[in-house]
Amino acid sequence: MKTLRFERLGEGHISAILDIERVVNTAPWSEKSFRNELTHPHGYFLVAIGDGKLVGYGGFWMVIDEAHITTVAVSPEFQRRGVGRKLMLELLDQAKTNGMSCSTLEVRAGNEPAIKLYEQLGYIIAARRKSYYPDNHEDALVMWLHNLAEWEPPKR
Repeated sequence: MKTLRFERLGEGHISAILDIERVVNTAPWSEKSFRNELTHPHGYFLVAIGDGKLVGYGGFWMVIDEAHITTVAVSPEFQRRGVGRKLMLELLDQAKTNGMSCSTLEVRAGNEPAIKLYEQLGYIIAARRKSYYPDNHEDALVMWLHNLAEWEPPKR
């Protein structure tokens, strides 16, 4: 991939997002859920555009002073190329810019690549939610990144 840029979610992105969502998520968000992100008053949602194609997306909700990561996904053909990492870095930078003091997320307990990425970014596992995911009752790990105001992206 020669270029990667991020832009705010727009109406024209929904179809491509749904195509990725159906492939990568065993409990996919509905079209309505993504459309709600277009006007969410406390939401911030980005798409990743690689070489002119939508290759990933993610967002967070601003809950008081917390950036709650709602979803992050990368098209299978672009996974393991740093897109998810760059997307998370952009989301955290935007959360920090918007005055959030911490960030939290849930991740499938079996999603080792995602857990590793989040840990590299400074998240720590704080709790386990038993049978959290409705499709297969997999546990979720609750992860936190504290002190976002002073957080710096890890060196690579």
